[in-house]
Amino acid sequence: MASAELPPSIGASPAPPPHEEAPRNAIERASAAFTRWAERWIPDAFVFALLASVLVFTAAIAAGKATPGQVLKAWGDGFWELLPFTLQMALVIITGYVLATTRPVYRAIVWLASRTDDPRRAVTLVTLFAMLSSWFNWGFSLIFSAMLAREVARRVQGVDYRAVAAASFLGLGSIWAQGLSGSAALQMATEGALPPALRAIVEGPGTIPGGLIPLAHTIFLWQSLVSVLVEILVVSAVMYLATPPASRATTAASLGIDLGPSLVDRPDPERKGTPGEWLEHSPLLSLLFVAAATAYLVQYFHASARPLSALNLNTLNLIFLTLGFLLHGTPARLMRAVKEATPGVWGVILQFPLYAGIAAIITRTHLSQLIAGVFVKLSTPATFPAVIAIYSAVLGVFVPSGGSKWVIEAPYVMQAAHELKVHLGWMVAVYDLGEAVANLIQPFWMLPILGLFGLRARDVMGYTFLVFLVLAPLVLVLVTVLGATLSYPL
Repeated sequence: MASAELPPSIGASPAPPPHEEAPRNAIERASAAFTRWAERWIPDAFVFALLASVLVFTAAIAAGKATPGQVLKAWGDGFWELLPFTLQMALVIITGYVLATTRPVYRAIVWLASRTDDPRRAVTLVTLFAMLSSWFNWGFSLIFSAMLAREVARRVQGVDYRAVAAASFLGLGSIWAQGLSGSAALQMATEGALPPALRAIVEGPGTIPGGLIPLAHTIFLWQSLVSVLVEILVVSAVMYLATPPASRATTAASLGIDLGPSLVDRPDPERKGTPGEWLEHSPLLSLLFVAAATAYLVQYFHASARPLSALNLNTLNLIFLTLGFLLHGTPARLMRAVKEATPGVWGVILQFPLYAGIAAIITRTHLSQLIAGVFVKLSTPATFPAVIAIYSAVLGVFVPSGGSKWVIEAPYVMQAAHELKVHLGWMVAVYDLGEAVANLIQPFWMLPILGLFGLRARDVMGYTFLVFLVLAPLVLVLVTVLGATLSYPL
């Protein structure tokens, strides 16, 4: 794995070769233009977080709902509230890398990466894998798509490194929240996952018993499945057309990034043969850990009324780590993988507290409700889904967490849905569609994989911004047209 320390050349466009081809279509020309723009104008993700903090602080004061002292207190009180989540995300990166670098799993990644030697098809392959895998689980998709993209960059001659890196992120920028790990849908379907007061709002005048909305009325609506299929087809086509040919590609080598040799069948960590190292290279302790963790997981899922809802960040990390223990075989191999993965988490550790402060300002100064009130007043039953999708995307730039942001939005979104007689389950799907699109222009969720690639946000946001420009209006059309086929309440 390449070090996460960034070489000086990253972000600088290499001189084009004299035989460089002209862009072959409008989308490729647009991707090249947006990439140049991003390299010049998009700051590092840490600077983005600082600027967002200033913007939200100023907006909260200007709204007149809180004094500067109250805004400052909200920011400071909330600054460390994401520490458990920060460690969870760091472990998603580490345990995902640990599992992906086991010999059986990495052989599967290599096999998939070798399905094509054409740069455009390779980027499309990564895009498809990222989107399909994110429907099943976003944490799995985030890391495994990045590992696939790195192997594609290693094996496919002339593939654009920035394009393939951006492709690995597109699941989280499109359909993840419409899938099995979508936070809002799982919260609505799970007892105890939301405050009782919010459940009462969803229940309405006895319309939705218990305020629970089953998955059949959110992510498994045929309208939701159609929107997922349309997004997959459109985003894959955009990335195929946007990817430059080999003659114009910015490769990992041209960026000064050494991808190193393939991890397939690499030798075991060196052992000196001392008695003290015997346990490090013995599978005994690894097998004991696997047995204990497996027994716990079986017990945990068996005790859950809804096993699917029990798959959260903690259980996902434990599953990845347990499989890592099992497939690496020895503590020595596992420790090597963890050491290799650790440099990729520095951005998460540095920046997540800033986003926690931003979220605290928005929620505790009532800035969110003020903005939402304006949107709801402008809505009719026909336009309400599109309005909420826009609002969800806007708020997602500043509160980039699907589950916690739904707690902010749900009270007034669900209340307005009752008043306007709009299908409540579809509004959960609408929230998900809008929330995911925000990730394409917000580097928060890019941080975990940018460290693995050795890139910065500006290196990939030319491509993600292009996808955003295509996907955002498409989402508004989908939520409006498909929403018209549903009736209140479910």
